[in-house]
Formats: sequence, C-alpha cells, structure tokens
Amino acid sequence: MELPFAESWKIKMIEPIRKSTRSEREKWIKEANYNVFQLKAEQVYIDLLTDSGTGAMSDRQWAGIMLGDESYAGATSFLKMKDMITKITGFDYVLPTHQGRAAENVLFSCLIKAGDFIPGNSHFDTTKGHIESRKAFAIDCTIDEAKDTQLEVPFKGNVDPKKLEICLAEHHDKIPFVIVTITNNTAGGQPVSMENLREVRKIANKYKKPVLFDSARFAENAYFIKIREKGYQNKSIKEICKEMFTYADGMTMSAKKDALVNMGGFIATRSQEWYDCAKVFGIVYEGYITYGGMSGRDMNALAIGLDENTEFDMLETRIKQVEYLAQRLDEFGIPYQRPAGGHAIFVDAPKVLTYVPKEEFPAQTLTVELYLEAGIRGVEIGYLLADRDPVTRENRFGGLDLLRLAIPRRVYTNNHMDVIAVALKNVFDRRETITRGVKIAWEAEIMRHFTVKLQRL
Repeated sequence: MELPFAESWKIKMIEPIRKSTRSEREKWIKEANYNVFQLKAEQVYIDLLTDSGTGAMSDRQWAGIMLGDESYAGATSFLKMKDMITKITGFDYVLPTHQGRAAENVLFSCLIKAGDFIPGNSHFDTTKGHIESRKAFAIDCTIDEAKDTQLEVPFKGNVDPKKLEICLAEHHDKIPFVIVTITNNTAGGQPVSMENLREVRKIANKYKKPVLFDSARFAENAYFIKIREKGYQNKSIKEICKEMFTYADGMTMSAKKDALVNMGGFIATRSQEWYDCAKVFGIVYEGYITYGGMSGRDMNALAIGLDENTEFDMLETRIKQVEYLAQRLDEFGIPYQRPAGGHAIFVDAPKVLTYVPKEEFPAQTLTVELYLEAGIRGVEIGYLLADRDPVTRENRFGGLDLLRLAIPRRVYTNNHMDVIAVALKNVFDRRETITRGVKIAWEAEIMRHFTVKLQRL
C-alpha cells in the first residue's frame, strides 16, 4: 500500500486560538462595519485573510535571528541576504525595503510618470494603487481563460501575447516597463509558464522595453513549472528560479510570502541605472541601502527562508495542503478558481450567491457570511478591491469577484482545512436564503478595501 502524503516538518511550538459564539461574531462584524480587515485578531478563529507575513518560521530562521547584525551600514546580515538573493535570481544589485509595497513605491518613483501605461497580468492591489496614484494606467493583459473559473488550464496566470503586443504598439512611448506577477494573485494564485515568460521577454525586446517581475510567490510559480511544464520535471526549484529571472531585468519582492518571514522585502535588478535611482528613493523612504527598513535579524531570517522555500519538499507540503482544501470543496460542489492556486483557494462568489447583485458585492457578502458561520476570516478579491475607475469613478465590475482563502505557511493542519470546508458548505447549503449583500457607507479614494465602511442590506 502506498503511504499517504505527510508534511515535511514537525510542530515544535503552538499558539492557542479562541473559538467564539455566533452572537459574539454578529456584534464584532457590525462594529467592524462588515469589513474583516477591521476585526481584531483575537476575534478570529482561523485566519485566512492573507498568507503575507503570517507564516511560521523554522528553527533555522529563529537561530538566524539570534545572530542578526544590527549595524546601520554594511551589516553582515545584509551581505548574507544579498548573496542568497543573487544566488537564486542572478541579480547583482539588491536594495532592502520593509515590505513589498515599499519596494514598489521606491522603484516606481524612478520609473513611472503621469500618463504612463503599465501592461501586465492582473496587477494586484498595491501594484495597481502605486500605478494609479501616479496618474498612470494599469493595463490587464491576462489570458481570457482566467476569467472562466471552472476551466482547467495549467498556466492560467499567463500574459496574453497578443494583448501585450497591441498595448506596446499603441502606447510604445508611454510604457516604461512590462510587469509580470508570479504567481498571478488576482487571477487566483495561478502560475505563469516558462514558455510565457520567454514570450513576454521576446515581445518586450522587440519594443526595447524592460521586464519587471512582481515576485512575492516566485518559488510557488517554479513548483508549478516543475510539475506541469514539459522539460522541467528533472530540474531543481533553484534551477527553475534562476532561468525564470533570466527573462526579467528586475524584481520587487514581498518577502512576507515565499521568503517565509513576518516582515521584509527588496528590489533586485541587473540594471545599475535602476539601482542608482532606487537607492536614492530608498534612503528617503526606507532607510540606508544596507538595511532599508529591516533589522539585521530579519535579513538573516529572510536569507534562510529563501533557501528553505526554494526546495521541492517544502513547496510540495505547502501546495498539497491548498489542494487538500480544494478536494474537500469539490466533495461539496463549491465552485472556485480551478485548478487550485499555489497559496489560496478563490471561491467564485457570484456562482455561490446567485441572488446577490454585483452592486451589492457578492464576494464581500460571502466573506461576512463565512465569518459569521465559524469565525473564519477570508478576504474579498473582487469588486471592492478593484476600486473605481480613476476617470469615470464608476465601480469596476468587469473582473472576477472572489472570496480568497489564503493559507499561511506551516501554520494550520489539515484538520483546520476540514473545518473551513464544512463551514463553507454550511453557507453554501443556505445560499438561496442570502438575497441581499452590502453597500458602501464610506470609502477611500484608492485601495478602499482596507478601510471601507459597509452596511448590510
């Protein structure tokens, strides 16, 4: 008999979590204006708000924290981190930042000006926010197959070469770079194939445009290439990562995902011009160029985390847990973005709450219902996150409206996945009784989903 799959780690330390009653949750979510970002952590039983900075560090990482060099300039911790980043990516220039959106802010301050067009594959919230706050335009060139959540396509995060070529041809003089997000979070944690990265590079070269990778989950992307793309089965994750980055001129990284740390990020590039500009803005916004808003102990942990998470066993354990939750949802007939993504399950909310109109935000409504059911905190990746069109100020209802269940790394067991699946089934079973959603009572001009105040209808 074949042995069942088991995690490639064992538990050394635990943290208690608190269950709550339905009446308590009803009170708490109302006080939070039906925005799960405004809940207190102690009011949450299983927290799937994000996989960003919420993972559990290894014993090696905790040991590295004790050896952190807190020198203001030239710390050995920075050099260890830089060496590991260069080893994995091939990029010689590295600039630390306190997290991924800070890396975007620093680099985009160098590269983007008002009126620019930034083509890519489903820019995530902070990326789009940094583009649009500079009065530029984020152009989504993701393949159309990503819009059909029930379609099984192995690399649903791919850039559509035809869309990219059209954008470059029409706006050539106003495009500073092409951005590719690996994996594609907004489309459901979907990977980008090596063949597609190669094609994007070829098109960008034709128009003499650089390519930037948003690389928060690049290791998970490499895992999918290894198991799904012909010719990569016998290559190591680190070998695949090295090839991926040959098709880019630089990267921004939220290290809170695939580097397995609770805080940190960086810019890495082969362009001295980018680096020379970014280090000036880095000093202004983040700190000196060898710490950039990070402590030495965190840089040590980041370097070790990158090393650990670019190994197959670690990635297989993590992604198979996401697949396990997907299999449980399949048992109950609950629709999600297929195939299962690398870091999360994205439930197709309009297919669940068929009576809730788009103007009442089905995914946000489903997020609230799941919290009320079992104290599980997911997050809406849909119409609220999409913000309003910067020109017309109309809500953008053209994309997917998803409830994301982001699984923290090395934190929960498959028993927790069972609880999540059954709680979602309970909501799914009473879906026809949920006929009204929520409306906006107050919103910020940009990236509204973090602070929006909602009312139930």
